[in-house]
Amino acid sequence: VQLVESGGGLVQAGGSVRLSCAASGRDFSTSTMAWFRQGPGKERKFVVIIRWIGGSRYYVDLADSVKGRFTVSRDNAKNTVYLQMNSLKPEDTAVYYCAAKDGNSRETRASVYDYWGQGTQVTVSS
Repeated sequence: VQLVESGGGLVQAGGSVRLSCAASGRDFSTSTMAWFRQGPGKERKFVVIIRWIGGSRYYVDLADSVKGRFTVSRDNAKNTVYLQMNSLKPEDTAVYYCAAKDGNSRETRASVYDYWGQGTQVTVSS
């Protein structure tokens, strides 16, 4: 099982970036997928969760700090989750990690996620 993030880089404040998380090794369509981020010297924090709630429906939980700016989507045919980040601020600078957990969960603690990507750096310049 592997999660691979891509799409990070350097962007100016106010700009946009889209991150991708490609999963392989199993079907994650009914798993809870999440994005976390970890700034320099800080703990890893929840950004967004997208969880399957039945049929073709998914529910999204966003951290307050990114509401109105970040959106998440998933393409199950590609086993990929996307994080669209708009109106970026310098405080959004961090390594962004994709994570997965079996089942439907609203869990925001990084410690309970089973699968992790290697992370991708996003740097927002002022």
